[in-house]
Amino acid sequence: LNECPLGAAALAGTSFPIDREQTAKALRFERPTRNSLDSVSDRDFVLETLGAASIAATHLTRLAEEIVIWSTPGFDFVRLPDSFTTGSSIMP
Repeated sequence: LNECPLGAAALAGTSFPIDREQTAKALRFERPTRNSLDSVSDRDFVLETLGAASIAATHLTRLAEEIVIWSTPGFDFVRLPDSFTTGSSIMP
């Protein structure tokens, strides 16, 4: 990970006319960084959070589906109070 971040700035790099390859060699780096956003910041934590939320939501929808099935007359394992159930949005 011997990469030179010089010339990397927020979002898209710098507008100064620098030769990033030359500055990396002059500062004894192997090469300049390929992605300027990764040089100065990261957004991986957002993806990790959204991934965890997506997995949790998937499990919750599966649990909700099971509760709906278990409350049908064919199974009758679960009885939900009327305060947790709703009618149709079209019919009363």
